[in-house]
Amino acid sequence: MTTTLRPSGPIQPGADGAQSRAYDVCDNGRPVGTVEIATEPGSDGATGMLSSVRIDEPVRRRGRGTIAALAAEEVLRGWGCTQVQAEVAPDNTAGQRLTTALGYTERSRNMIKQLPADPPALPDGLSARPMTPEEYTDWEDRAIAGYAESLVTRGTPRESALRAARASHARHLPQGLATEGAQLHHLIHEDEKAGFLWVARYEMHPGQVVGYVFDVEVDERFRGRGFGRALMLQAERLALAAGDTRLGLHVVTANTPALRLYESLGYRPTRHNLTKPL
Repeated sequence: MTTTLRPSGPIQPGADGAQSRAYDVCDNGRPVGTVEIATEPGSDGATGMLSSVRIDEPVRRRGRGTIAALAAEEVLRGWGCTQVQAEVAPDNTAGQRLTTALGYTERSRNMIKQLPADPPALPDGLSARPMTPEEYTDWEDRAIAGYAESLVTRGTPRESALRAARASHARHLPQGLATEGAQLHHLIHEDEKAGFLWVARYEMHPGQVVGYVFDVEVDERFRGRGFGRALMLQAERLALAAGDTRLGLHVVTANTPALRLYESLGYRPTRHNLTKPL
């Protein structure tokens, strides 16, 4: 058995120099599956994506998926990629086994919670209020810088990361505080701002529109006092008031305190985001 990749179409160009291509997985020239790969927009070709690997059911469990994934990584190296990313659903045990065997590690996960019918109460002594225009101006500059830095830690060049962060805020908050559906609140403790929260409706996965926590942070002076949980309860209140029954978010796996908090609140993973150096 000789397993190879054969292009099933031309390279498809995308924004910011991105590209993608689909391949047939072949045994001695006979198609037995497909592979799709891409480079992420804004990554300057530094990061590749193993978008999908599928092997036909009758010939599975014979190592073809592993060979196909390794061959796809070689193509990405030829495209100048220094790392590759993949996404695996929690119920995709075959995908989890494959990526683990190939040395992928989880960098983040998407999570979702089915909200209760009644909004939760905030702990005694805490309240929340909308962000003022003056507070928004100061927050936006810091939020863009923080998001850009998070992209840099994932391998995106700094200049590209800053462009991507600015573009993201322009896309999700085109009218700032007046953006339809956007809710930015401060958590208040004894007349002081203890943290902030940004919630809006968002298509988390194709066809799955939910309330979504775009950003949440407790002020450093107030950390370790349960205010992160209070902010997430406020997020539920805002989502329910907007008519949403589910609330989603994205968390970096290395942020263990945040991950444990979300799990304790009833969030469950919808996608594991994996990475591997090439």
